[in-house]
Amino acid sequence: MFERFGDLPLHVLVIHLTVLVLPVAALTAIVYAVVPKWRWLLRWPTLVLGVGALVCAFVAKKSGEAFVAAIPQLEPLVKVHRERGNLLFWCVLVFALVAVAAFLLLSGPSALASGKGAKATKSGPLELVTSAAIVVIGVIVIIQTIRTGDAGARAVWSGQLPPK
Repeated sequence: MFERFGDLPLHVLVIHLTVLVLPVAALTAIVYAVVPKWRWLLRWPTLVLGVGALVCAFVAKKSGEAFVAAIPQLEPLVKVHRERGNLLFWCVLVFALVAVAAFLLLSGPSALASGKGAKATKSGPLELVTSAAIVVIGVIVIIQTIRTGDAGARAVWSGQLPPK
């Protein structure tokens, strides 16, 4: 199921979507957490991108495993990439859970309900903890996405590019 899409390995296609969606989801959630005035606008995108990031990470992980299973000689070349990808999946799982919690717990003014000039509601301890968690796990997801992608690119392109 996770091996091919047409004639191409699914992993090769999915990773490009994943490398785009994960940082966008993390940045959207971070802005949602730290800018209460924008929460009315970013509430649903944060939820959809958070869950979408989890789906992308899951499909990337499973398609990568299927890719290596189909070509076993890749195993030693992608060892670091695989380890970082597994860690990234767990980070994204936590991120998705925190994004859902933020969707349910973080409040803010609604431009539709409150009208022009509405003030943000006072943040309670639970909102502050949720906001801090979103920022921390969002930054971790961005960093781990970069590290995982870098390891994969090095595994594929190491020694194949012409010298400078």
